[in-house]
Amino acid sequence: MSAPTDAQALLARIEDARALLNDHDHQKALTPRLADPLPSLIQQCRTLSEEVTQAEAEPVRCLHHFACTGGTLMARYLAVQPNTVLLSEIDPLSRHHIDGSSPRFAPTDLIQHLRYSPRAIQEEVIGDVFLAGLEPLLADCRGRGRRLVLRDHAHSQFCHGDAPHDRPTLRALLMQRYPVRSVVTVRHPLDAYLSLTNSGWLHFTPDTLDEYARRNLAFLDAYEGVEIFRYEDFLTAPEPQLRDICKVLDLPFAGAQAELVALMPLTGDSGRGGHGLQIRPRRPVPDDVAVAARSSKRYISLCDRLGYDPAPDADPGEGS
Repeated sequence: MSAPTDAQALLARIEDARALLNDHDHQKALTPRLADPLPSLIQQCRTLSEEVTQAEAEPVRCLHHFACTGGTLMARYLAVQPNTVLLSEIDPLSRHHIDGSSPRFAPTDLIQHLRYSPRAIQEEVIGDVFLAGLEPLLADCRGRGRRLVLRDHAHSQFCHGDAPHDRPTLRALLMQRYPVRSVVTVRHPLDAYLSLTNSGWLHFTPDTLDEYARRNLAFLDAYEGVEIFRYEDFLTAPEPQLRDICKVLDLPFAGAQAELVALMPLTGDSGRGGHGLQIRPRRPVPDDVAVAARSSKRYISLCDRLGYDPAPDADPGEGS
């Protein structure tokens, strides 16, 4: 047999190389890593987008309290902090403002129109309308570096009608869709009750101190675990109290700017007026209320829970 020519030798080497490539196809080895099926890529993109959105989500901040507990004043101090947008007296599931079956003029209030609809609208739908309405506001706040604070109108739920209404609190409703940061603010229950009486806002039956304490305890139970701040402590030391509230709510803090607070309009201003932050003397206590303050187990338990002296003749700012 004659020796192979140079061309034949070269052809043989090419065939050997092709055989090696067939045994170890780099494309086949790389394909599973570089070319996932299209549906898998779409799902990965969605997952990544959801993770980024969740990471960037700004919480809704909430301020929860009863009426006549100094909430408007404390809300004003929060509202003047840098880049803070505060909306006052919010409760989308409230019926407190619904009067009979006659609709009121409210061209911008979609939820009020739903309440007056002759065909019943489910509470879940009204809650969804409220939550959906917050989305563009939160997006705008996030884009502008602002923080949204909602001042709860807990009076609608806990102090109006026959019993505290069995429905989601504002915080529980918000948590269905958004991260939430909350604080609860309180005032001595006897002073708050006397102020409610003076304002004509005892919207429950019986309108006794004991019943008020029952509702207040239900409120505290509903917000169990949320940090509590006392109005009297705020009046005594507004700067450190405000700093601590801003820390819990993750709000920027620029001090207790009293000169700006006076210019901040908010609904729900039921206080006695006057200038300066100071604990006022207690309103006169009627005899029947004084008797209740000494005998109501609920009232005494409420005062003990909040750290107040229940005695009707005690100093309003005095602890138990």
